[in-house]
Amino acid sequence: MPEHDERGTSGNDGGAVGRTPRGRNETPDERADRRWAELIQEIRVAQTGVQILFGFLLTVVFAPTFADLSSTNKTIYIITVGLGASATGALIGPVSFHRIVSGRRIKPQAVVWASRLTFVGLVLLLATLISALFLVLRVATHDAFVPWMVAGVVTWYVVCWFVLPLWARYRYTTMDD
Repeated sequence: MPEHDERGTSGNDGGAVGRTPRGRNETPDERADRRWAELIQEIRVAQTGVQILFGFLLTVVFAPTFADLSSTNKTIYIITVGLGASATGALIGPVSFHRIVSGRRIKPQAVVWASRLTFVGLVLLLATLISALFLVLRVATHDAFVPWMVAGVVTWYVVCWFVLPLWARYRYTTMDD
């Protein structure tokens, strides 16, 4: 069965069975513009999530029951807030990066750096979510199954966010892409 490229057309190019054509006919500037637009759309989703989570985390310290938390749970909370702040910075960073270098004709390089910041932000967001889940479940249940439940969620996130995309990248990309 022939593979399909992004336009949904057959990937057979002049007898090279199973090979996908190189893709779009775009200049380096057009490619940078497209990649930037795609990256910004992706960042919007992650930014919203991390900002909402971070906002909620900032309010926890003002709850009357915060003082009753054990020192271990307070430490987990502080780590979670630090991770949330770092994730927020990394996921908002590409916007600042773009604004500062806009008009300097370095969009291809800006896309690369913004992409790196986004990836770091996603890793930090993963750490924030796991730390927050761990804290909430520790406070809510005090049960020994909490680490196992968190490990299951970590596994799920890693599969969804990294393993599946890396598998698809390996499976569906050719060496000359």
